[in-house]
Amino acid sequence: LERFHARQLRVSPHVLGHSKAHVGRVVAELVRAAKAQGLQPGPLALSLRGDFVRIGSAYEQHKVRSPDFFDILVPLRLPPHLEPQPRCADGLGPCGAFVCGLRARDGWTRRCRPFAEGFCVELQGRSHLSSGLVLRWFQGHLQRCLGAVRYRLQERCRVSLSACPGQPPTLHILPCSDYVCCHISMAVRLIPAIPLGDALYLTALPPEGPRGSVAPEALWGLNASRQEQRLLGWLKEQAPAASCHLKCLQILKGLRDLRRHGLEEPFCSQWGQVLSSYVLKTALFSLLLQGPLEAWDERFLVERLEDLVLYLRDCLCKQVLMDFFLGNTSIPEAVALPRFLKEAAPVNLLSAFDGPTLDLVAFQLISTWIQAPHIIRMYSSPRYLRPVPTL
Repeated sequence: LERFHARQLRVSPHVLGHSKAHVGRVVAELVRAAKAQGLQPGPLALSLRGDFVRIGSAYEQHKVRSPDFFDILVPLRLPPHLEPQPRCADGLGPCGAFVCGLRARDGWTRRCRPFAEGFCVELQGRSHLSSGLVLRWFQGHLQRCLGAVRYRLQERCRVSLSACPGQPPTLHILPCSDYVCCHISMAVRLIPAIPLGDALYLTALPPEGPRGSVAPEALWGLNASRQEQRLLGWLKEQAPAASCHLKCLQILKGLRDLRRHGLEEPFCSQWGQVLSSYVLKTALFSLLLQGPLEAWDERFLVERLEDLVLYLRDCLCKQVLMDFFLGNTSIPEAVALPRFLKEAAPVNLLSAFDGPTLDLVAFQLISTWIQAPHIIRMYSSPRYLRPVPTL
């Protein structure tokens, strides 16, 4: 396992540092250009707030294999007289989905109509901010601003923007020779986000309902990445200096990815969906706080990794793994949570999957752990480690 981590999963801090710095500079240029284009948006339009938030495994020290993909939240600004009012979607979407009503400080008037027509959908007799319409506006706005960025960055890198329907746009960065020591082509997912205060954001959920349905167009997910980063920072302070908790997460992600090569559809897709990186991270958080943290010293890597696998197996068999932040009252007081998170309804991350699927994933998970040396040897050739092309 140590060799598997060192040779195939661990990302060079030097290369990752260069990649993150380069991504930060390019995204800052694009966000500045997009904000400048919208400096006079008028009172009835969206605009960019002007900053961005780095999220995901690359910024939480548990990225695996290659520093070539990054996630960035790009906060948007609503018209000054409108405030977001999120609430649980109540059966309109998957568990944990939200809809976002809007409150006008002076009451809805005729001057609000153009914004509602451009960015809202009617749902249950009320006007709600549409994640689909906001996403399409965001994609178009960035695309229009890309020319200015290309001109300013042409000596350093080539940039382009791509987008799939219902998905955040992806910024592709190809450094010019002799500029970045690693010469890695990078993809940066730019995620438009509606700020709620307290470092909480709403981000668009991918549409899962039928095409043309109003409900999926109105659905949002709650992003608590900053709270996750705070918790990871607190755990780093409390755990032993040579703690293995992030290494356990990396190895489990690596085994999950290798095991996928031996599975057939549709179970191969279900395997990745059930054991998403967020689910694995949530299981790790829950197990860590059952403590003691001294037990996570690197000397006990195999024991703690087995504990994590068994804990996850039990969750799958019981069909219950609760979201770590929504409605969780047992988080350490040192990790201050916004009131909105504390009062939110608890969410079972496994509720979208049926029992037979979860039982099969649990069986395969234990099988993967038992056969880990064999799976690592079998699927560690360059043929299997090539990245899978995304459509």
